[in-house]
Amino acid sequence: MTPELHRPELHRPFALDRIGPRGMTVNIEAKPEELPAVAVRLRILALERLHCAFKLRRVGTSTVEAEGALRARVTETCVVSLDPFSHDVEESFTVQFVPAGTEDDNPDPEAVDQIPYTGGAADLGEAAVEQLALALDPFPRKPGAVLPAEATEEAPNPFAALLARRAQD
Repeated sequence: MTPELHRPELHRPFALDRIGPRGMTVNIEAKPEELPAVAVRLRILALERLHCAFKLRRVGTSTVEAEGALRARVTETCVVSLDPFSHDVEESFTVQFVPAGTEDDNPDPEAVDQIPYTGGAADLGEAAVEQLALALDPFPRKPGAVLPAEATEEAPNPFAALLARRAQD
């Protein structure tokens, strides 16, 4: 029995040999029927739209640099009030598509991310979903949401009695 290969929720393979010497722009738009699966993957309540424009240009013989502009509308749960709320996500990013196995292990968080490709095609849809995942706030907060007063009060130190007793000795 062979394992089934995972196909990304937003699969948009793009043949990199189509990129001319002056580069090109490619727009990726999620179809309405793809949005729920992406939302499940990202563990958000809903994804209303996802659009990403990639400006692609060759860097060397096998590397392609992509400057992306991502726009999405998401519904998430507020970590303070637990209310659902919708908001727009806009993010600009730069990534490089490199042949699988040639990625570098640069630990610098400011370094350009490298995304491996095989067979001469990069999956721009998957790249867009990955960038949306990175752009989401890990602790989404509804505008105007504030912690209740009791949540901001300092809890008593369970060792306070021991400290007081030690000070008496």
